[in-house]
Amino acid sequence: MNQASPSLFKRIFNTAFFSAGILMALIIILLFGTSSKTVAAEAKKPFRILLITGGCCHNYVFQAQALKEAMEKVVKRAAVDVNVVNEGGTGTQYVAPLYDDPNWAKGYDVVVHNECFADTKDPNYFRKITRAHYAGVPAVVIHCAMHTYRSATEDDWREMLGVTSKRHDRQVKFSVKIDDLKNPIVKGMPAEWNPTASDELYNIDKLWPNAKALASAVSVESKKTYPVVWTNQYGKARVFGTTLGHGDTWKDPIFTNMLSRGILWAAGDLKK
Repeated sequence: MNQASPSLFKRIFNTAFFSAGILMALIIILLFGTSSKTVAAEAKKPFRILLITGGCCHNYVFQAQALKEAMEKVVKRAAVDVNVVNEGGTGTQYVAPLYDDPNWAKGYDVVVHNECFADTKDPNYFRKITRAHYAGVPAVVIHCAMHTYRSATEDDWREMLGVTSKRHDRQVKFSVKIDDLKNPIVKGMPAEWNPTASDELYNIDKLWPNAKALASAVSVESKKTYPVVWTNQYGKARVFGTTLGHGDTWKDPIFTNMLSRGILWAAGDLKK
């Protein structure tokens, strides 16, 4: 019987080892290279906001621009894409056709409600909104959104907001006390913050069980203390809310930074 020489065994072994190495390298490239591309693609994916606005009492065009500029300062991973739905004129009643599509919120990281339609009260209409949020669409609610659907007798919208309010004080300057300094949304804010502009302090009749106040203020009229910033859990959705946001409050960088961080928190994208 002929026996293979040691050098032949060595050549066979080296060839097999080299082939296995190439195969392993290809597998690593396919797995980790694709993963890296996926991560890179995710990093470049725009942070998408659906802003629902319009109605009574405010300069919603200015506020939409202020919100976008504030978000661009805090979102580092990608561009900020704000789709503004400003409909309904300046009245107190409106039924948006947007909500006729059951997938109206699909593709957005967060929905921001900054509308003011107090006298729209059809529960079948606003439940098209609350149903989507309860299923997990993150929400941010600002200022007059707390009085939107105020005339309705059903509480679905108020439970989603995390607060019930029917009136607000006259526009004055007031101090804001941070109640939870450890919360990342209010991180860096003064413990006693004096906004640069006058605002309207909304009287909160009820803080819903799943809501947690982050900041509060004392009414100059009733001397009662009311939440002005809070978080809420509504079904599967995170909800961030603030009753601040009247007029020149939107020019205060402390307010817009806090609002931006609340938006990121609702979307699950806030880094401490």
